[in-house]
Amino acid sequence: MSTTDEVPELVSRALRHCLRTGWLETTRHETGRLLATLAASCRGTVAEASTGSGVGVAWLRSGASPETRVVSVERDPQRAQQARENLEDSDVEVIDGGCDQLREHGPFSLLYMNRATAELVERDLAWSLVEPGGLVVIDDFEPSGQWSTREPQGLLTDRLLHGWLTDERFTSTETTLAADLSVLIAARR
Repeated sequence: MSTTDEVPELVSRALRHCLRTGWLETTRHETGRLLATLAASCRGTVAEASTGSGVGVAWLRSGASPETRVVSVERDPQRAQQARENLEDSDVEVIDGGCDQLREHGPFSLLYMNRATAELVERDLAWSLVEPGGLVVIDDFEPSGQWSTREPQGLLTDRLLHGWLTDERFTSTETTLAADLSVLIAARR
């Protein structure tokens, strides 16, 4: 994965399934390459909350070392089964259930979720799922540099992002990956 147009086979398989089924909400390549890069430095277990089609967790598996355990959780049983099929012949575990089901499989050196999932997951739960020094990665933010409005008292318009950036249990940053996409990376202290 050294060029921008190179896509790992496991990711390609999950993307092909998305095209066949009309599932258009999936992890973008910019986020996927970041996930693969971060997973390459992780040991232990990495996870995705809300598997969807399996593209995000396929990026994690593609970057992680063979010794790194990779798990994902999906609330929708049909999507979980489809993700298992997309990830067939890999060692990714797809678990049926909500994010609280991840407790039994952690702690994690990296936990990835999209913004929609992060809106539903309490930061306390995310904090408890990652090991000290572990990372939480959340994508699908609008880059803050493009915000045209600020609220009174200087509060950021995006309350989810603001909450993560100001939570003292994490050292966090927003990173812009494309003109319309940023991610939050938070390291547990």
